[in-house]
This record gives sequence, C-alpha cells and structure tokens, in this order.
Amino acid sequence: MKIVRAFVVVMAAALTVSLGAGTASAATWSSSDRWGTWSNGGYTVRNNIWGNGYGPQTIWANSYSNWGVWANHPNTGGIKAYPHSERQVNRRLSSLGSLSSSFNVSYPNSGAYTTAYDIWADNNAYEIMLWMNKVGPVGPIGARETTVSVGGHTWDVHRGSNGSNQVFSFVRTSNTGSGTINVKAVMDWIRNRGWFGDVTVGSVQFGYEITSSSGGLNFTTNSYSVSFG
Repeated sequence: MKIVRAFVVVMAAALTVSLGAGTASAATWSSSDRWGTWSNGGYTVRNNIWGNGYGPQTIWANSYSNWGVWANHPNTGGIKAYPHSERQVNRRLSSLGSLSSSFNVSYPNSGAYTTAYDIWADNNAYEIMLWMNKVGPVGPIGARETTVSVGGHTWDVHRGSNGSNQVFSFVRTSNTGSGTINVKAVMDWIRNRGWFGDVTVGSVQFGYEITSSSGGLNFTTNSYSVSFG
C-alpha cells in the first residue's frame, strides 16, 4: 500500500508539472526568465518576478489578450511577482474622452494573490490599483477611506504610500473573473476628491500580483483589452 500511495503521489506531481509546462509549450511565446518580455499588438507582456524569495514561474502567451502563468512561489509573505500585459496611454486625463478595459480570467481558489489592474500616472508618482478578485491573506496599502460605486463596480477604497509613490487601491467588494471597467471614471473620481490633479496617464497594466502559489498554480487570462480615445 505504501508503494502504491507513493506512486500515486509521484504521478500526481508529474501531471501537475506537465500541465503547467504543456500550456506554455503550446503557446506562441513563453519564458521562464525572471524578466521575460514579449511585445504584441501594441501591448507588452512581462513575467516580472520582482519580489524576494520567489520560486519558479513560467509565462506563456498566444497574444497580448490571451496569456497566463504557471507559478510555484513558496508560502511566505511578500509579493513575489506581478506578471502582466500592459498598454501605454501617455495622455493627459482631461484630454481623454474615454479610457476603459475588459478582461476575462480563470483563477485558482488557493494560494495568496490578487488579480489586479495597475495604472500609473505622472511618471509613476501615482499608482491606481483595481483589485478584481483576491484569494488568501493579501491586502492593499493604506487605510480604508470609503466605499464607492464608480466605473461600473463597487469598491472599498484604500489610500496610502509604498515609500516611492502614492497608491490608491480600489478593492472590489466581491470577486469576479470578468467585466468591463470605466477607468477614466475611476480616475476622474480620484481627481474630484483632490487626491491628484490633471495627471498624465502613463500605462494600464493587468495581471496577477502573486504572494504565494505553493505546489504550482495556473493563472489564465482568456481575454484582455484596453481602449481609449
């Protein structure tokens, strides 16, 4: 019985690894490099393993819109990586008639991470995070300011600093794996509060801020796009 159990465990582990690797090997592009980067369709896809104490992570992509990662980061504190797809905007907020984004993801119900937008403004002086779902012991920077319905969703809003820039975190009050966000409406709301002025919107990033994914987890972006005008 011990031999049989050991065989089952080994086979299960092998299957997990093969599933993660298989997704990457079938993709148009993949990378296990810490800073692996791929440009496609005016977007940039990045592996972006920027934290400390990280484990292996492989990113794959068929396009800027359809991509994912297999990550096996240890069950320790601290963000290990933020694999993402990015589109540059580089426009003054007041000059934008619209700025919106849509996404659809398949995400695991274990580990510790958030599926989030990271929007940068005024040469990274301001960081606006939109948390679409969160799993495990993760939380935003700063104190909770209020709850607001804006941009098509209801959020708990947190405001703080990471020591380098101001961070505004909009944490959705319930998890979702798909939706459309009126990003301009969110940023106009921040501006109307007096928290920043007529900023220049630099880039809109969307991905997975992973703290832990012990044993290996798959995160899949089925579709993602950003539009502005």
